Formats: sequence, C-alpha cells, structure tokens
Amino acid sequence: MSLKNVKAAVVTLGCKVNQYESDAMFDMLTDAGAEIVSPKEGADIYIVNTCSVTNIAERKSRQMLHRAKKLNPDTVVAAVGCYAQVGKEELKKDPLIDLIIGNNKKKDLIPILEKYFEGHRRDAEVLDLSSGSEYEALHVRHLNEHTRAYIKVQDGCNQFCSYCIIPYARGRVRSRDMEDVLSEIRGLAQNGCREFVITGIHVCSYGTDLDGDKGLIDLLEEIGKVGGVDRIRLGSLEPGIITEDFVKRLQSIEQFCPHFHLSLQSGCDATLKRMNRKYTTDEIREKAEILRKAYEDPALTTDIIVGFPGETEEEFEATRKFLEEIGLYEMHVFKYSKRAGTRAAVMEDQVNDQEKARRSAVLIAMNEEHKNAFEHRQIGTRRKVLIEEKLRNSSGNFYVGHTKEYVKVAVESEEPLENQIVEVELTGITGEGYVAGNV
Repeated sequence: MSLKNVKAAVVTLGCKVNQYESDAMFDMLTDAGAEIVSPKEGADIYIVNTCSVTNIAERKSRQMLHRAKKLNPDTVVAAVGCYAQVGKEELKKDPLIDLIIGNNKKKDLIPILEKYFEGHRRDAEVLDLSSGSEYEALHVRHLNEHTRAYIKVQDGCNQFCSYCIIPYARGRVRSRDMEDVLSEIRGLAQNGCREFVITGIHVCSYGTDLDGDKGLIDLLEEIGKVGGVDRIRLGSLEPGIITEDFVKRLQSIEQFCPHFHLSLQSGCDATLKRMNRKYTTDEIREKAEILRKAYEDPALTTDIIVGFPGETEEEFEATRKFLEEIGLYEMHVFKYSKRAGTRAAVMEDQVNDQEKARRSAVLIAMNEEHKNAFEHRQIGTRRKVLIEEKLRNSSGNFYVGHTKEYVKVAVESEEPLENQIVEVELTGITGEGYVAGNV
C-alpha cells in the first residue's frame, strides 16, 4: 500500500540523536507521500521515537504510545528506537502497539509501514546489536528550524557505565563515513542552515572503528571548510579527549563555538569509580584549565547525578565542593533513577528519594548562582548572536538567539532578524531567562 496522503505524526523523546533520527524519518515519510501533521491531531500513523535512558523515560514512552490510540483508535502506533530495542518483549504484550522498530531498523521505516498496511499484522523489527554492526544510514535534507541542525555522526557506546542501559539499546561504537557527514552538511547549508551541532551517543569515539587515523577533530576541521557553515558546536565531550593538541586544533576552526558540555556525572572520585567513569576529579580540573587558557571565559556545562547508590553525605559534600570550585556556567542535575538491567540497579545502599531531592535542590541552587554570575560577566561585552526566532507573546519586535557561548539573548529590532548573525551589546539580565542586548 502507498503512503500517499496518509497522515503521519512523529513524537520525539530523549536526546539530540533521537531528534536527528526523527528529522530523518520526517524526510522519509514526506518522500513517501505522507502528510506530516501535529501529534495533537488524529493521525493515521503515529510514530514515537522512544527513550530508555531511565525507567521514567520508558514510562513516558509508554504514555505517549497509549495517548496515540486515545486520539484515534484506528491509528497505527509504532514504537521506534531505544525502548523498542531493549523493551521489545514488554511492548509485544501491549495490544495498543502495532509495530516495534528497534535501532538500526529506522532506515527501513517506509517498507515496514507498507508491509503492515498490506497485511495488517503486528510485527517487531529489532536487530541484535550486541556484536559489531554497520552504521545506520539516515539522512536529513530539510528542517523545520532553519537556523540550527543536529548532525548525527556516530552511534553506540563501549563505555558501560554502571547506571546506563545505552550500550544495550544502541550497541557498540559505529561511526558515519566522513564524506557522508560533509555531504549532508553541504545540503543543509545550501538550504540556509547556519549552525551545526555535531552529536552522537558517544561522539568522542568518532572514527575509532574506521580504517585510518581520522578522529573527531579531523571531522570538525573538514566541516569548517564547508561553505555556508557559520557555526560548529559539539553536543558533549568526555574529558579524556581534551588535550592541548586537540584544543589547539579547535582554536584554528573559526566557526567553532567555545561551549563545552562535559559529561561529568559526579565530583567525587569514589562515586565516579562506582559509576565506572574513566577519569578522576583531578583530570576534570586539568581539562577545565586547558579550555579556559585557550578561550576567554568559555561556557563549561555539565550533567550531574545525585543520590547514586552508595553516595554518602561525605561523598555528596565532595561533589558540592568540587563543583563550587570549578564554577561551571550551567549544570543539569538529575536524581539517580534505577534502570533495570544495569549494575547500579542492584547495588547496595540505595539512597532514598527524600535525600535525593534534598541534594538535588542544593546543586540546583548552586547552578542558579553560577549561571547568573557567568551571564553577568557578559554584560558590557559585544557578542555575535545567531537570531533564531521572533519572541512570542511580545508586545514589541523582540528576537531571540544565542551567542557562541550559548547564552540566550533577546534584542529589539524594527527589521526582521531571523536566521541572521548580528553583533549585539549585552546590557542586562531580563529575569525571564534571557540576557538583554542592543543591536
């Protein structure tokens, strides 16, 4: 059966990689003749690109899958991605779900849908990703948001952190061919996209599985040579990749944005060891110093887990002191959530929810102080801002965008500024999540 004029909706849960893959599925559906509609409408096909990083993420995935049938009992509901991969047996028992499409099978979305419509038979398409596998060839040509594109260059992870299910959901490291990456970026740049966020499940391992000695820094240098690329941003970085040589080569890429998301998870060596993170706080301190020497006040951000199994009050205090010392721009604080199938889920000395909430509140308060201090240091400087959109619910002509450091800025202009890079003098903090500026 043809998908021509069939209404399709796509819902994305989880990370930037999922967002990229959803963009690719949008293109596939459009090419097949489907009409893309809002998830709030009663679509004929309802695709949920699921997340499995925590039990809470899986619950949200199930809720979205069930919501689709409530909107339209006749819709074809497809569970796609990480939860479909690791929760296949559970999803098979759910009568509300028609299709289960795991990772490395999203590229076959259209033939899977066509096959379903021909036979109307529930099916599960899930590959075993426990051994080496080819990189799944997905491509994005069009974006709803023309300013910024997430570019997936790598899949899988070999780290096996004790709290994480992702190596089982995504398989081992698989890197995308460099020329394929560059070709996609050229096309998006020609269509007006100006900023490219290079992402992957463990992006620092890019190239380790490919023939030759090309790695992430080589890829970034080649992207910098593509015409029309005004900004290059990294989704995240493991501390281990940050060396003097790596950062020196980054500095030579004019479009590179000094915004470094360091995935730390803890500021206590004992906790990091139980997490199976492969660095120490001394190494983190050293890497932050390398970046701050290379760039004037770069934006350093991170993820932190509180209440990891066995985290004592002394260990939490070590994390708090360490984070206070290194003074990051922004911290995303997560309360540890058990994930069935991981080593951490069965560790002794699980921390109770009340204590997790208390520790989380302490770090969130610190985060507000550090974020405020970083943004106040920007006041009085001139920064180039890539304008992304006109501010909604505004009485005037206000536009919003980000500096290279990913500071969110609002400016007033009588002229339309969408998708332009403008030099802005930063003048103050609005209290609404923006830094105010004048063009």
